Amino acid sequence: MASPPVAVITGAAQGIGRQVAEALAEEGYALVLADLREPEETLDALGGAAAIALVGDVAAEADVATLTDLVRDRFGRLDVLVNNAGVSLLSPAEETTAEQWRRVLEVNLTGPFLLSRALGRLMLDAGSGSIVNIASIAGLHGIADRAAYNASKHGLIGLTRTLAAEWGGRGVRVNAVCPGWVKTEMDAADQASGGYTDSDITDRVPMGRFAAPGDIAAAVAFLADPARSGFVNGVALPVDGGWTADASWTSLRLRKR
Repeated sequence: MASPPVAVITGAAQGIGRQVAEALAEEGYALVLADLREPEETLDALGGAAAIALVGDVAAEADVATLTDLVRDRFGRLDVLVNNAGVSLLSPAEETTAEQWRRVLEVNLTGPFLLSRALGRLMLDAGSGSIVNIASIAGLHGIADRAAYNASKHGLIGLTRTLAAEWGGRGVRVNAVCPGWVKTEMDAADQASGGYTDSDITDRVPMGRFAAPGDIAAAVAFLADPARSGFVNGVALPVDGGWTADASWTSLRLRKR
């Protein structure tokens, strides 16, 4: 009997990461769940699916090495890496400290690089694999008061395209999913800071709603699966309800509903 495919998901304790874990578990993956805290709720939600957890910081080379050793020793292979761990920062550029800037870039960009470099070697050795980076529509456009976050996500899309160019011919596909605003714990924290309201988002999205974590997870599952997306490489896929497609002003958009 063939062993199940193996996926690593970072930021798996909540939000998009938890939903991605549930989606890939349903498709038969064995999972390695990484987060800064023990992903107990995610493990419970998986209902007995094959999953192990590891606590660590994606921006710390030692923690990435520990994760890589775990995957190699336990499974000897890796089919999918989902670089989902990320942090948000709502701050005007002129008020953003260097420390804040560095931390956002470390988690959102350096972490995916370190993980792709380390775990990508397992895929390259096997001649197959899929890396899915969770970027953002903030990696496709400028959004005020998010200089560090926007820069990190623009960089993540650049990293995605570069690795796709380098590794596609060696059997490893690299793509990005670019969510719009998603109803998660991160959204709740950002709204609590006074950054925006629900109507700021729903009035701007042509489909008139936030994304659900499941919307993002479905896109990740598609890009992970070589049977469904085997010739998709280097793509930054918006999952945003049409946000990046619509240049209308608000009153015009709302008149069409």
